[in-house]
Amino acid sequence: MKKTTILTAAAVMSALAGPSIAQERTLTGEPTLVVAHRGASGYLPEHTLEAYKMAIEMGADFVEPDLVSTKDGVLIARHEPMLSGTTDVADRPEFASRKTTRKVDGVDTTDWFAGDFTLAEIKQLRAKQAMSDRDQSKNGQFQIPTLKEVIDLVKAESGARGRTVGIAPETKHSTFHAALGLPLEDRLVETLKAAGWTEKSHPVVIQSFEVANLKYLRTKTNVKLAQLLDAEDVDKDGNIVLGAPYAQPYDFVVVGDKRTYKDLITKEGLAEVKTYADILAPWKPYILPTKQVDQNNDGKPDDLNGDGAMDERDRVVAAPTSIVKDAHAAGLMVYTWTFRNEPKRLAASFEGDPAAEYKAFYALGVDGLFSDFPDTAVKAR
Repeated sequence: MKKTTILTAAAVMSALAGPSIAQERTLTGEPTLVVAHRGASGYLPEHTLEAYKMAIEMGADFVEPDLVSTKDGVLIARHEPMLSGTTDVADRPEFASRKTTRKVDGVDTTDWFAGDFTLAEIKQLRAKQAMSDRDQSKNGQFQIPTLKEVIDLVKAESGARGRTVGIAPETKHSTFHAALGLPLEDRLVETLKAAGWTEKSHPVVIQSFEVANLKYLRTKTNVKLAQLLDAEDVDKDGNIVLGAPYAQPYDFVVVGDKRTYKDLITKEGLAEVKTYADILAPWKPYILPTKQVDQNNDGKPDDLNGDGAMDERDRVVAAPTSIVKDAHAAGLMVYTWTFRNEPKRLAASFEGDPAAEYKAFYALGVDGLFSDFPDTAVKAR
């Protein structure tokens, strides 16, 4: 009995260790860029000037403003056009009547939408921490910034620190905004042009989960473009699971194109992406999957930390895919997302140490990554 227990423990430790990862180079040979995901969003309410400034202080190379439009056509930094998750709009009786239901990427969604508010009204709102398990003490203190305000901050901080800090704006739900008569792309290009940012050498990366708007942007600007790849989940073996609305770019849905995000990582798909984008930006399980284990062969996934709940801590790292090498072979850089420090968001193989996860991805040669905790990402680099 004792021998069996020892063997089982050894097998579990072997599974936790995961496969060895050979050191690979980024496409350019430069160090991996750290992009502050919505600013230093692990510490402060996301998409606020204060969160962006903190991220820059922590050494982030880029900050990420997700973009939506106000009713009067001003680009503001919010993760979604829906406002209740990241602002105090639900607590403001003067805006109670603005709550409505709209289809977002085909899904009926009831909320307060940025496109129903003028910029002046948006400025009355205050940001809040989107994740309930993070510090809520700064809720209600910070305004919602415009894209121009983010650019002004980044330029001022770059000058003050003597280093270039970039922005990685994401056009959120392009098809949705176009249907409202509030298309994002031309306004974004105009704002970047006013900032003097028009070329690949400039510190800008525009991202989108859709394809048509990136192809359009390619005709309007020379700054770097990134094709984001989404998914619904991963299965017990670490395979990517696709399901609406995360199975394919929504502009594909609208025109009846049956291709999915997985089709964009085939040899043919990568070749097409290269015609309009500079960067492939997949969700990180596309690159380094994690899987459940069943060491006792009872047909159920093991609760590796014995806490009675199943989460990332009960998954182990599997073999890396070829997606980084394939994308590099096609001439595409690879950025990936999203890295978070909380132990429950880390696979068991990393033993609660977020630096171990960063180092695994750095070793795979990713060109950039998005982190809620940019200080940890920079320190691990």
